[in-house]
Parts: sequence; C-alpha cells; structure tokens
Amino acid sequence: MKKIISLVLVMVLTMGLLAGCVEPEPRPENGETAAESAAAQQEASAQAEASTQTAETSEVETSEPAEESEPWVYEPFDYSSGLDENGFFKGITALNYVELCDYLNIRIPKEEIAATEEEIQAEIDEILGAYQTTAPVMDRAVEDGDTVNIDYVGYLDGVAFDGGNTMGMGTTVTIGVTNYIPGFLDQLIGHMPGEQFDINVTFPEDYGNTDLAGKDAVFSIMINYIEVTITPELTDEFVLEHLQEEELELGSAEELKEYIVSQIEEDKIRTYINQYISENSNFKAAPGSLISYMGNMMLDYYAYYANMYGMDVDTFVQQYVGFMSAETLVQSYTEQIMEDANATLLLQAIAEDAGIMVTEDDIRAYFEDVTGSPDYSMYEEEYGLPYIKQAVLFQKVQDFLFEHVTVE
Repeated sequence: MKKIISLVLVMVLTMGLLAGCVEPEPRPENGETAAESAAAQQEASAQAEASTQTAETSEVETSEPAEESEPWVYEPFDYSSGLDENGFFKGITALNYVELCDYLNIRIPKEEIAATEEEIQAEIDEILGAYQTTAPVMDRAVEDGDTVNIDYVGYLDGVAFDGGNTMGMGTTVTIGVTNYIPGFLDQLIGHMPGEQFDINVTFPEDYGNTDLAGKDAVFSIMINYIEVTITPELTDEFVLEHLQEEELELGSAEELKEYIVSQIEEDKIRTYINQYISENSNFKAAPGSLISYMGNMMLDYYAYYANMYGMDVDTFVQQYVGFMSAETLVQSYTEQIMEDANATLLLQAIAEDAGIMVTEDDIRAYFEDVTGSPDYSMYEEEYGLPYIKQAVLFQKVQDFLFEHVTVE
C-alpha cells in the first residue's frame, strides 16, 4: 500500500512535472518509469503566463534565459550538476524570481477534500484485487465472456498442421477478449468442461502464415475447465491475515477504511496546496541555467529508454515518441519546461523563506520511508548527494506546507 517512487526524476515528480511528455511505447517490462510513480498533474497556467515576463536585472542573478536557437544535443547528464552542497540551485536565489503567496495561511474547505464513497470503494477494490485467486468450474456450460482453459488440434484436409496444436499443455482464453481466428472462441459457448467436439473455421485471407491464409480448417477441442476469479471479501479476518505486513497496525476492516479515507484526503490536501501556491504566487522569467538543466533532464529521461532499446536518443525519439530528433522534442516542450522550472523555483523559494534545510537524518528517514532501508549509498553513487538533498528538500517543503494548512 505504501507508494514507492523511483529516485530518478523524483525532484520533478514532487510537483507532477514533465506532465506533458509523451511516454514511449512499448515500455520495457522491467523498466521502472518516472510516469509510474508521478503525482497527479498540476494546473500551472499562472506559472506559464508569468514565465514569459522579463526579470528585472537589479533583482535577479546575471544568468540570462536560454536562447531560442540553442541546440539541444544529448550528453550524459549529471543530476547534481548546477546544485550546491545543500541541494539548492547553484548561484540562484529563488526568492529573486518568485513572489510568494501567503503559504502559511492556506485554508481549505472540508468539502473540497472529503473522500467520496466511490473513491473509498475504488481503493478497497484495488486492495482486494491484489489478493484475487482463480478456481476451476466444471458444472456448467461455457458462456460468453468466460475464461476457459482448452486444448485443441487443428486439421487441414484431415491432416494436423504445425502450430495448430496445444500438445496437451492447455491454453487459457477469454471469449470476446482473446484474439483468435474469427468464430473460433464463439463456438465454445454452450459446451461443458470435459466435453470434446469439433469446430470449423476459415483463416483470414491476410493471415500471417500463407500456408493457412484463406483455408478452411477443423479444430478438435477439449474444454478442460472454466476459470473463475474469486475476489475476497473485506472482513476483519482478511485485514489481519493479509495486511499486517504493511506495518499499518490495522486490526479490522473499519480501521482499514479509516486509513483509506485519511490517505485520500491527504492526497487531496497536498494537491490543493500545490495548486494554490502555484496559482497565487508570481514569477519572473527563470534563469537560463535552470532552463538548460530542466531540458537536459528531459533528454536524459528518454536517453534511459533509448539505451534499453540499444538506440541513440534521436532514433528512439523518432520511432517511439514521434519527433524528428531530441532537439525538436525538447523545443516542442519549451512551455512545459518553463513551467517545470517555475515549479522547482517555487519549492526552493519556500525553503529559502522558511529556512528549511536537509540533514543526514532527514535523508536516512526519507529512504527508510521510500525504499525500506536508510542506506542510500547506491543512489548517491548514481545521482550525487546534492540531487538527493534536493529531492529530500522538496519533500520536506511539501510536508511543511501540509503541516501548516487549515481544513475548515
């Protein structure tokens, strides 16, 4: 139940950034993506409008906005580059770029964050779904939509053909869902488990195997069993048996529901806070060094996938994301990058204003909560300590805001 987020891009994920990026398809089966663990996308219209303003030179650092014609060429990205030893952007005082709203006096109407019955039930269904089991059914006929385990042998002119035989190993199909030869699965309806019978089909003219395309075939079918899914009921016994390992100290179904309500409402409060501070703070144009950092971080996101596919970034972007090159991809998301830069400036500005800093204990506690272990040496080696501190810093800022909000 505890949501584990990848440290890669965790700094941006705290505000739901890179929300406009196209996620590559197909995804690697074992590749953990930033999109899988991202928070809800935040509205940033106020940020986008403010980001186009020109910063007053007497109030901001000397770094200039990136030139529009600056080429975006992927180079291995150092996540800690441009960050100081405390996890703040090096040489950038965020308060010079952000006029903060009254973030210590945010008041939220109770009805804005109240958990609905639909939301509560959806969470319960997700939990119960994780403990679903299957069981064979033998005492009724197959119906449309059933999941059925079958064996079959396919014949052309009375001769079994290659690839048309389950070899007695059984295969599971769902009628109306599994993609089979037209008419194949429909002919299972009405037959009983344990019954053997023949069906007649015609392979499509454009079937991939030219030896079978357009041919009439007979399949000898054996229905082994109908497979039904059993979802457990939410009871005190279920909670005690399955959820104790979650370390939530839940002893009953009612306590689980109370926990779910608290989590839903906390998520809504955090979302409300993010929207409020974004929409009620004012921004000057972000420095060019920060824009470059955000753009290069975006490129590194796609480079990660390109490497998994054994491609260079440009080729990967062309084939899976639909852009001519990495440069055109980043240029297409210029506005999003500006919004992302403003969001990170906003978090740093609050940290500066409130005097929030990160300690070693904070880092260890963060990783204990996120990964289950206080040891972060592996992440430090890959991302650098400044980046880790920034991830923890931004989480501390959001926790700080959550602690000071008033729900009425």
